Amino acid sequence: MLHILRITVLKFTICRRFRMRELTNVEEKILDKALYLIGKIGSFNVPIRAIAKEANVNVSAVNYYFRTKDEMLRHVKEFYIDNTIAAYSILDSDEYNDKEKVILSANEIMEYTLKYPGILTILKEAMDKKDISEVDAKIVEVTNAMNEKLDKTLDNVLNQNDIMFQYNKMIFLSSILYPTINYDFKNFDNSVLDSKDERLKYITYIIDRLKSCSND
Repeated sequence: MLHILRITVLKFTICRRFRMRELTNVEEKILDKALYLIGKIGSFNVPIRAIAKEANVNVSAVNYYFRTKDEMLRHVKEFYIDNTIAAYSILDSDEYNDKEKVILSANEIMEYTLKYPGILTILKEAMDKKDISEVDAKIVEVTNAMNEKLDKTLDNVLNQNDIMFQYNKMIFLSSILYPTINYDFKNFDNSVLDSKDERLKYITYIIDRLKSCSND
């Protein structure tokens, strides 16, 4: 039987400083839509014209802000780095306990993955090019650092032996990533994914179930 989830909107309201970078100008709007299309197509081979159409700007605007497509893609990756750091920044906050930090951070990751399905494409390319590209190496470095921070906080919450923690970490990450990555396949009730309050309840449920696992 599901336990009563003790979450209130007020308690789990995420302060603005923890949110992903807001889009304040045309340049960031272009980067936002480029990152979205990279994920939708599953490739960096996104036509400039398609990005301009999605961003509701002229092709000339894309050319104005970014001299070449390669330069634009470099900025897209830097945009990704900024948002990744923001998504995990809750883990450094003194305002929440470790369980709350994991819940809020996982929610940010889910929201980020829903908004930018291109993150997996970016990570894959970064792994392939980290030895020849400074920005790709930075992506790998930041991603590893953020994951280590999440691992440490989750470990504090679950408080289990090493083997159990590794198993449960895989379950936890799969639980927050698989539904968002497969959002369009209609395998789930998307109303849970679309609602922040429902996502927080879902994440809390997953953590509580994992905490209930015995170290035996």
